[in-house]
Formats: sequence, C-alpha cells, structure tokens
Amino acid sequence: MIKSDQTLDCTGLTCPMPIVRTKKAIESMQAGRVLEIIATDKGSLADMQSWAKNTGHQYVGTIEEGEVLKHYLRKAGQHEVKGETIFPHTISNEALQDKLTANEDLKLLDVREPAEYAFQHIPGALSIPLGDLAERCTELNRDLPLYVICRTGNRSDLACRLLAEKGFAHVTNVLPGMSGWTGAIDSETDFK
Repeated sequence: MIKSDQTLDCTGLTCPMPIVRTKKAIESMQAGRVLEIIATDKGSLADMQSWAKNTGHQYVGTIEEGEVLKHYLRKAGQHEVKGETIFPHTISNEALQDKLTANEDLKLLDVREPAEYAFQHIPGALSIPLGDLAERCTELNRDLPLYVICRTGNRSDLACRLLAEKGFAHVTNVLPGMSGWTGAIDSETDFK
C-alpha cells in the first residue's frame, strides 16, 4: 500500500477537472509530499503522467481498483518544478470546420478515450488515446498537417507537445475541442 500525505477525490469528474483540482491541491503541499488522486475518468491516467512530466512533479504510479483509479504524485522541490507550457500552435473549432469543409489535405487525431470517441467524434478523425500515442505515433504521416482534438483542449495540448518532441513539425491543437464542436459528428453506438 502506498502512503500518501493528502487525498483528493475526483470521482465522477472528467477532463480537465481532475488535473485542475490536482494543480490546486499540489500547490498547497510541501515539497516531497505525496498526493493521492482518486478518479474514475480512464483518461486521467495519461493526463496525470503527462502533467507530472511537464511540470517536474513525480508521477509515482496508479493503482486500479475496479472502475476507480488511484494516482500518486510527489510534489517536486522548488529546483525541480518546471513552468507549465502551453502548445503555441492552436486553431479554433470554427477554423478547423472550414478546413474540413474545404477538404484540405490534413489528418485529424482524436486523443480521447475509446468510449468518448465511440459516442461522438468528427467524421474521419483517427482515434489514438493520449495514453497510447507515444507507442502509436508511427501510424501518423509526418508530412500532413496534423490537428489534434480532445474534449476541452487539455489532453490535445499534451499530445501536441509529445508529437513535437517526436519530430512532428506540423501539429496544431484544436480549441476548445469536442465540448464546443458544432459541426458534423459520427457515432459508433446504436443511439444518437
């Protein structure tokens, strides 16, 4: 059993709220202390790992207990903390919709979890969850402009940074993402 110094309950919350609450909770902690985050959003695993990597805090691990994920983060010391960056290349939902309507040669990458994608996604979007992206980025064409979408722009921001680190030069984050999408959608479910 992992000993934590503080517990944060994020059950029932979806992206970006587990990360938003984690940021706030970890700010009030002393360096070296461990925060346990209890979540039910399966996407929170990749979110916690990426956020910790990008801020300098240590991702200790995650324990799965049925539908519940218990994430453990260790607060970094002052000399370890990195300033959180935001991916500089963004596009609005409306501008992306214009590009899709004009049939521009591009690839749309949806980094949400498979269940989110199945219920509602933009036609033609490729589904690669953020947690799988590092291993599956070889499936992407480096020559095409790549637009990355999630629910609110947070996971897609992390995905854009990861892709840029892997040498993808034409990557753009779609904001605000599916939470504000008004264009055409597809569904892989029996109901809409």
